[in-house]
Amino acid sequence: MRAWRTILISALLPLALGAARAEESDGEVEARKVALDLAGAFANDGFKLRDGHWSGPINQGEQALVAVNLYAGNQYWFSVGASEAAKKVKVQIYDEEGKPITTDEYAEENQAAAGFSPSLSGQYFVGIRPEESAAAYCLVYSYK
Repeated sequence: MRAWRTILISALLPLALGAARAEESDGEVEARKVALDLAGAFANDGFKLRDGHWSGPINQGEQALVAVNLYAGNQYWFSVGASEAAKKVKVQIYDEEGKPITTDEYAEENQAAAGFSPSLSGQYFVGIRPEESAAAYCLVYSYK
């Protein structure tokens, strides 16, 4: 009985912590709108928006990393929006060893995107970095 209680608590604790974080700040909502507006441009090119998004606060000089599983042969665009406090934001893709990958890039004010087509399936990392000030960010990605 005690073992089942431990397993149940271990399984439910991450869900409870996730629910506590479920409410987004105004900056994160603003950043998501900017990211979705940018991703809409790629939808016009036949890209499909993947469900879900990643958001949170980030300080100048820091980098947020998001792990994603990608498939060889697909094309991807990673769109980042930031709150207006960020005058410039950068997106960088890394392979599973942490080496930067050459991408097509787009950047304008508080939005940026990086696109590429992986030659190998596997885990990749998306780095988001505000270049001039702290801000809230939101990452969404599209594929085809």
